[in-house]
Amino acid sequence: MTRHIFMISDGTGITAEALGNSLITQFDSIHFEKHTLPYIDTCAKALTVVQRINDCFNATGIKPLLFMTLINTEIAALIKQSHSVSFDLFNTFLEPLEQELGAKSSYTVGRTHGVVNNVSYTKRIEAIDYALNHDDGIKTRGYAQADIILIGVSRCGKTPSCLYMALHFGVLAANYPFTEDDLLNFTLPDLLKPYKAKLFGLTIDADRLQQIRTERRPNSRYASREQCRRELSEVQAMYHHENIPYLNSTRFSIEEITTKIVAIAGLKRRF
Repeated sequence: MTRHIFMISDGTGITAEALGNSLITQFDSIHFEKHTLPYIDTCAKALTVVQRINDCFNATGIKPLLFMTLINTEIAALIKQSHSVSFDLFNTFLEPLEQELGAKSSYTVGRTHGVVNNVSYTKRIEAIDYALNHDDGIKTRGYAQADIILIGVSRCGKTPSCLYMALHFGVLAANYPFTEDDLLNFTLPDLLKPYKAKLFGLTIDADRLQQIRTERRPNSRYASREQCRRELSEVQAMYHHENIPYLNSTRFSIEEITTKIVAIAGLKRRF
């Protein structure tokens, strides 16, 4: 069974997508065809959306689902006239919140992902810049400023985890990959020892690591199952010996990996 979903916003659509995706993941037996429509901020655009939704209904005979984050009630009302089942993710909660707080909303479009707080925005950009400059052991002299240093074998998820923590938490995250040279008589590299309190390890199942490496360098020793197993075994033994906290990233999304790292390491948001 397939249901069409329209995620509609007067801004980037990120909030509508996040909330909508969180809800539909609870229904494994249904296939969802998703359509994200950002910046629907005029009545003219709303009417175009209504036509598109109605065309979908006419083609399938099933009402599409709408997840909306629209501040403008006139635009929201227009879209609700379509042949659809709508879920207003914003205004459903805004009125009761106004009543509880005894204050009126500003009803400003695009506040969630706009540059509302310049200090927070600056911290976010600084964290992203730090993650990029300290990726894959490129620069190690800046490790003293790091909030956390992710370590692990190549292709276990360190880079995306650092970037996600920078973007969503403002965490200054560096990462260091263990090379084949590091794995000879493997111990914690000397350059990492002064920062041991900041180290957090990542590991991954050997089959998954082999799959990822094969996509990058097929038919290489680097991607062989034996090489993957040997590296992971050496690194995990070091984590235990050095008492370094670590996480197996195999079955987690990037959001889950980073949230777990932040919680386990006791890191604090910078914004």
